[in-house]
Amino acid sequence: MAQDKSGEQNWRRWGPYLSERQWGTVREDYSPGGNAWDYLPHDHARSRAYRWGEDGIAGFSDDAQHLCLSLALWNGKDPILKERLFGLTNSEGNHGEDVKELYYYLDATPTNSYLKMLYKYPQGEYPYARLVQENARRSVDETEFELLDTGLFDLDRYFDVFVEYAKAGPDDVLMLITAHNRGPDAAPLTLLPQLCFRNTWSWIPNAHKPELSADNGGVKIEHAQLGNFRLDCDGNPALLFCENETNARRLFGQPHAQGFFKDAFHDYVIAGNHCAVNPSQTGTKAGAL
Repeated sequence: MAQDKSGEQNWRRWGPYLSERQWGTVREDYSPGGNAWDYLPHDHARSRAYRWGEDGIAGFSDDAQHLCLSLALWNGKDPILKERLFGLTNSEGNHGEDVKELYYYLDATPTNSYLKMLYKYPQGEYPYARLVQENARRSVDETEFELLDTGLFDLDRYFDVFVEYAKAGPDDVLMLITAHNRGPDAAPLTLLPQLCFRNTWSWIPNAHKPELSADNGGVKIEHAQLGNFRLDCDGNPALLFCENETNARRLFGQPHAQGFFKDAFHDYVIAGNHCAVNPSQTGTKAGAL
């Protein structure tokens, strides 16, 4: 703390600066009538590049949010890769907007030299539609329908997923992921730590585009403003690469749109589409599987 306060070392350069939810906010609203809730819904979030920020589970980034680290999960049953928190918009909730997840921030130091959070992930299929439908049915005088009310956590059929960050230096960060099966039976769980650059190049002509690339079992990170870094992983995980760019084929019906889009890891993990990721192992989004 003394080094940070004196300016000798910038210990706060990296920290938990990612938004819990970037979709459905005024920050990303370009609708003609200012309808932020519906302009970029949760269903678009996995496929549409944000401009002004990023989101993610256990999100971690530099203080300008150029480079972002987070965790994606899949229990083998969900229809989408769990990359961000789900919730209701203002019109969907009987008491307004509301996150429908179970997560807890457990520990943190003032300089972000140590951080710890817990995400509770059900082993059954996440009830996206049921949460929307039941809360829409209830009046303002009734209680909210929460994730616990769905019965998904009965018999302790869930994972406790702990994510910790610890710094050996201002720019030397360890991410540790520990998952516990609290249920009575074995259950599948895919963990996908992922790294991405916030998209700052699609909006400005001739803007510099940073790059992530495979390098000796790790990921080389090159950014003109942030500098050069490296991501290394324990073991020998498969490294996946795509671009943090909008999938115009899925969202806007443009069949000839080409590229390795933001939702490539969803397609790779859920649909088994290995053609969704870049075989050259370069891009602006990377994951370790």
